[in-house]
Amino acid sequence: MPPNAFLRHVVLFAFKAEAGQDAIDTVVADFARLPAAISDIAAYEWGTNVSPEGLNDGFTHCFTLSFTSEAGRDAYLAHPAHQDFVATLGACLARSLVLDYWTRA
Repeated sequence: MPPNAFLRHVVLFAFKAEAGQDAIDTVVADFARLPAAISDIAAYEWGTNVSPEGLNDGFTHCFTLSFTSEAGRDAYLAHPAHQDFVATLGACLARSLVLDYWTRA
């Protein structure tokens, strides 16, 4: 890994057609609480798709978490707050896609 690199954990969500906006807003708010609960998260950001290309394949929400090590990422994945969050997604989540990568300049 390059010096000063971050391990990015990118999560994309596609919600079920019947998922209401309140349920989606709850998922976004619950995800945003994870950095306060899990100290290994070095940075967190999220947004919704605004691409004009139409290639998002139903994925509308993107969340990016940064870690300074694979051990930090692994601790996040196993953390009870993350596990509790994941357990709530079944009601409104159709699909997810996760990609991790080390940053390069």
